Amino acid sequence: MVRTPQFHTKPIRRGRSKRDRWVEIITLLVIAVASFLIWGWQSSDPAAEWQHVDTRFTVCGERSSAGCVIDGDTFMIGRRKIRISGFNAPELPGECPAETALAKQSRDGLRDWLNAGTFQMDGGDDPPYDQYGRELRELKRGEQLLSDVMLQKELAQETGWGFTRGGWCG
Repeated sequence: MVRTPQFHTKPIRRGRSKRDRWVEIITLLVIAVASFLIWGWQSSDPAAEWQHVDTRFTVCGERSSAGCVIDGDTFMIGRRKIRISGFNAPELPGECPAETALAKQSRDGLRDWLNAGTFQMDGGDDPPYDQYGRELRELKRGEQLLSDVMLQKELAQETGWGFTRGGWCG
């Protein structure tokens, strides 16, 4: 008995077609863009993250006030210690007379900036904290960041990759 050959009317597909690949790519792109837009919309309300602060500041230990300045990059409001991010100021007491003098200038410069009027503090109601339990905040007045002011006045050093801390003593 002779067997008749079978012919398929549809071509045998080996893998996905170009059209299927394009549909898959476009679907993934739409999902990625939608995810990015939703994430950005939920986390990009800058007004909600910046708090307005209008407090009078003194140097800690000199007079009683609602806020006081500890050194050139740390201050307190009530019992909250706040470390300003974006720069590093010399410590009090310093390791040498030059560092102590610059630390006092930096502390006084921070106090003067804080007392110059209402400013904004980032971080919202749940800011990050450093290893010492201080709130980490960035401050600005208008569009000018405090870190830029302190660096321009040479009362502090930049922080981040490539910058070494200290060196105030020469």
